[in-house]
Amino acid sequence: MSKLILPGRLSRRGFIHTAAVAGGAALLAPGAFAAAASGSAAAKAALAPAAAAAAAARPLVFGHRGASALRPEHTLASYAKAIADGADYIEPDLVSTKDGVLVARHEANLTETTDVAGHAEFASRRAKKTIDGETHEGWFVDDFTLAELKTLRAVERLPVVRPGSAQYNGMFQVATWEEIIDFVAAESATVGRAIGLVPELKHSTYFAGVGLALEDRFLASLAAHEYTRRNPVEIQSFEVANLKYMRGKLGRRANLRLMQLVVGGPLRPSDVAAAGGTLTFEQMCTPAGLREIATYADVVAPPTRALIPLDKNGKLGRPTALVEDAHKAGLRVEPWTFRPENRFLAADFRDGGGDNARNEIGSIAEIKRYLATGIDGFFTDDPALGRAAIGS
Repeated sequence: MSKLILPGRLSRRGFIHTAAVAGGAALLAPGAFAAAASGSAAAKAALAPAAAAAAAARPLVFGHRGASALRPEHTLASYAKAIADGADYIEPDLVSTKDGVLVARHEANLTETTDVAGHAEFASRRAKKTIDGETHEGWFVDDFTLAELKTLRAVERLPVVRPGSAQYNGMFQVATWEEIIDFVAAESATVGRAIGLVPELKHSTYFAGVGLALEDRFLASLAAHEYTRRNPVEIQSFEVANLKYMRGKLGRRANLRLMQLVVGGPLRPSDVAAAGGTLTFEQMCTPAGLREIATYADVVAPPTRALIPLDKNGKLGRPTALVEDAHKAGLRVEPWTFRPENRFLAADFRDGGGDNARNEIGSIAEIKRYLATGIDGFFTDDPALGRAAIGS
């Protein structure tokens, strides 16, 4: 079956991905497929606006650490599964090695997501560190060179919850940011559609404090790769100063967005706390706070329960005003994170399979409830379920 490639174009809130549609049928209005099959110039010209409008209305699916419900997180295997299952973007969380190489790990501590504890040669590197105001013990990425890190293998963070993913323990290396860009470029060329990257700069204040500041090396990597110069990139952080710095360096570009991650309650961003500031995430999510975010970012990314909180019975309550307020401020809303196991679902959607059981029907139903609030995209550990919730 042939593929019809539709050019990407700008929408009201940013870029629309290039679409590769089998036979051209999925995005066509009734009767359009027959006209397109004729190959006429007029039919092709009429096709693009319809496809662009359909793509603009469809929320984006972000593969959270890849397809982390099914493969060990932040491995090329996890990203490959997310792409195969329809993710629009894949997410690498970026931290720095001792020799200044950006690699994909959810946090600086390697203990839960690699087999480092089984490497006797690194036993003496077990340490205790304070990162973002919290004390952690284990093995830390900034105490390893890239060559040393490459001797480790990834493991599943939640093996009891996700035994299917844990069967892949020990198979995959820790991937560098450069390797991920090349991999996504190759996958994009293979599947015939743009695949976005949504990197998060982790622990920026901590890494700057140990002489391994992330931002300039990261910006240099974006400029060095043809793929990231042309294709969708959304840059995330829970901190504020680094996003403002990168906005100043990058300006406004059609293929690039900045995403302010937030959590609920009176917590402060790590950089704000380190500087003795008083700004809280709660304040950032007020109408005035959202307008301030819009001066340097394009997206606000809250936890899902900040949009529809749970009631006293663990069921979904009434939606908050956050989506509406963010849209009024000119921001996209892309919450985190939908997970398919019962233990992570609101009580409305759980089944009788036990806390650790996969509940695909319940997960899809929960995502649909959040889609009804008007969100522009969402992070999910299982992109196939996110795609099913949106519909083809």
